[in-house]
Amino acid sequence: MSKRVQAYGTWESPITADWIVSTQVKLGSPIAVGDSLYWSERRPQEGGRTTIVRRTRSGEEIDCLPQPYSAASRVHEYGGGSYAIGDQAIYFVNASDQRIYKVAIDDSAVQAPQAVTPESHRRYADLVIAGGSILCVMEEHFSDREPENTLVCIDIATGETAVIASGHDFYSSPRLSPDGRRLVFTAWDHPNMPWNGTYLYIADWDGRQLSQLRRIAGGESESIVQPRWSPAGSLYYVSDRSGWWNLYRFGDGAGDVAMAPMEAEFGRPQWTFGISTYDFLGESQIVASYVEQGLDKLCVVDIDSRRVTPCDLPYTSFASVCAAEAGTVYVLAASIDTPEFIGEWRPGWTDLATVKPSTANRLPDSFISRPETLTFPTSGGEVAHGFYYPPTNPDFAGRPGEKPPLLVMSHGGPTGATSVMFRPGIQYWTSRGFGVLDVNYRGSTGYGRAYRDRLQGQWGVLDLDDCCFGAQFLVNRGDVDGDKLAIEGGSAGGYTTLAVLTFRDTFRAGASYFGISDLELLAKETHKFESRYIEQLIGRYPQDIHLFRERSPIHHVDQLNSPIIFFQGADDKVVPPNQAERMVDVLREKGLPVAYLLYEGEGHGFRRAENTKRSLEAQWYFFARVFGLPSPNVDPVHIDNLS
Repeated sequence: MSKRVQAYGTWESPITADWIVSTQVKLGSPIAVGDSLYWSERRPQEGGRTTIVRRTRSGEEIDCLPQPYSAASRVHEYGGGSYAIGDQAIYFVNASDQRIYKVAIDDSAVQAPQAVTPESHRRYADLVIAGGSILCVMEEHFSDREPENTLVCIDIATGETAVIASGHDFYSSPRLSPDGRRLVFTAWDHPNMPWNGTYLYIADWDGRQLSQLRRIAGGESESIVQPRWSPAGSLYYVSDRSGWWNLYRFGDGAGDVAMAPMEAEFGRPQWTFGISTYDFLGESQIVASYVEQGLDKLCVVDIDSRRVTPCDLPYTSFASVCAAEAGTVYVLAASIDTPEFIGEWRPGWTDLATVKPSTANRLPDSFISRPETLTFPTSGGEVAHGFYYPPTNPDFAGRPGEKPPLLVMSHGGPTGATSVMFRPGIQYWTSRGFGVLDVNYRGSTGYGRAYRDRLQGQWGVLDLDDCCFGAQFLVNRGDVDGDKLAIEGGSAGGYTTLAVLTFRDTFRAGASYFGISDLELLAKETHKFESRYIEQLIGRYPQDIHLFRERSPIHHVDQLNSPIIFFQGADDKVVPPNQAERMVDVLREKGLPVAYLLYEGEGHGFRRAENTKRSLEAQWYFFARVFGLPSPNVDPVHIDNLS
């Protein structure tokens, strides 16, 4: 069948916004207990509510939380570690009031949750069940000062809360030894983030309080994450002391042992609680995911020989590794043509068995754009990384002599990374005739600490360079049209988007999702977790106020000559709406095409299906108008200063 010849960026595609949001759920945090598997499931169709699902031995799935309960912690604003299993009950942090609730596990019916903690200004995360108590991180909020973070022990029967560790600015990962007699945890202080420097502590635990507390690893320039105990009671953790997040066994005076020394990352930036990249297959093996040159892999590490055996599995993304007592491994996995799912694996298997897919929607292979891994030259004689997705649609071809428009994607964080997996938001564009470059600019994770640290003091400089150099690399190679370059990003990626459009002349249009326009406001108004993060990225405020103003798009709108569409949550506490609104007002006054969509009830990231749908369609409509393409058949968006 011959293809229809039509302008790039206007192709018809089965990957509609409705298709993307119709059955998509966000899966997370698998926990195996006995013969049951539990996981979290965020449902855009239910207003972004997150429930806990239990899968029984027979394969039956049971929703364990009745509406309107939703398991979502707001500690650090990003949450994570919002539920735990113990004593035939699920304990979870409820989204609306941040109280801990208990719901009995019952095969016959969903039980009504019972509150464990009273109403307060406290939030909880990283729950661990210890007999009749819950050990967790507590974040207490005040009206006149920043929140206070501690480790606490909560009596399940009475709700009485006792602080067991305090004094550091942040705490994470309380983990109880198999015999219940020792507790480990991590802590860190301003201005560090958990990927800069953390401390690992160990203490005796008598069921009520800690004793013999001592720091056993870590420091201000060593990031330690994910401490956990083996079934035999040995302590393991991930450290970047070698320049890479590698796995170690604590030697307790005999010297710590590097279990799998590699130029690979066994850790991830701890934006949320409850990250799990490894678990124990009995007494003798560890199953672990790691990132090598930006690509995820799964392996088995023999504890005695420390030999690493890669698992030959046809997937490119692995997260939330969980091992059951019977030697079964559960993991969140995905590939470029397989949407994320919870998979089951045993040693020797050559594929994962699907436990729970994130969507029932699957695409024919012919519509899926497969990325090219790029390492391209950038400023300073260095290199940056990314993945290029070419336009792909079996029914259409571009007009002879024309090149496709390019959409560059800048990930958030900025300490984060993009990964290769099925992402409908990318395929939405490529199936319409756009090329997409997903950039892992300097500062991204997955390439070692030196690459991650390159953005220190250089945010708003190197990330901009890498997005521009990546786009120009594809223009010079002949892949895309240099007159139809666009960029998008969310949060920190939104800042990069706004800054690129202000301080560089590479791109013709942009889309900012809850992006930062005024770094001074970010320094003064953002939440505790990130309140000093900017010292690592820019400098100290107000001492280095000139840098904040030099790199803030809001102060340099005279240099801005590109149309922008803004998407913003009205309840965003990380990047408040005034960041977008000040920029929109200036662009309107300057006469540049600008559109602004504000979503009530949304925070930092959109959870509701209708808002995800509206954003995708509005962005396509906006780019089409700006690039002079025929308007797509979607609900139009009002664009100021564009006739």
